[in-house]
Amino acid sequence: MRKLISTGSPFEKTAGYSRAVVQGDWCFVSGTTGYDYVTMTMPETVEAQTRNCLTTIGKALADGGFEMSDVVRAHYYITDQAFVDVVFPILGETFGDIRPAATMIVCQLNKPEMKIEIEVTALRRSAMGS
Repeated sequence: MRKLISTGSPFEKTAGYSRAVVQGDWCFVSGTTGYDYVTMTMPETVEAQTRNCLTTIGKALADGGFEMSDVVRAHYYITDQAFVDVVFPILGETFGDIRPAATMIVCQLNKPEMKIEIEVTALRRSAMGS
């Protein structure tokens, strides 16, 4: 079974991608930046952007029938090495007990206002036998 999840972002249609794709017991969430998709605005701080990323990801997972606790892999992309110590505690609030395999990369993102992008992969816990 394949299900496509959308946030309604205009970027999804323009670039031809889904916010998330559910394939069987797996959910693959696309790289998610800090936009507030209600207002289509980008907050100034990396902290607010990180929280928006996690909110958008949580909603995409829920729309696909998953929970944040199903996340088994996370990739974090930040634009400044100085953000590492700023975002770690915020990520820890969400993933501290889940502890997915994770990678953080310092790089440029698509737009100058973007400071963080997060992508996750989830495996339905029932499929893991827990």
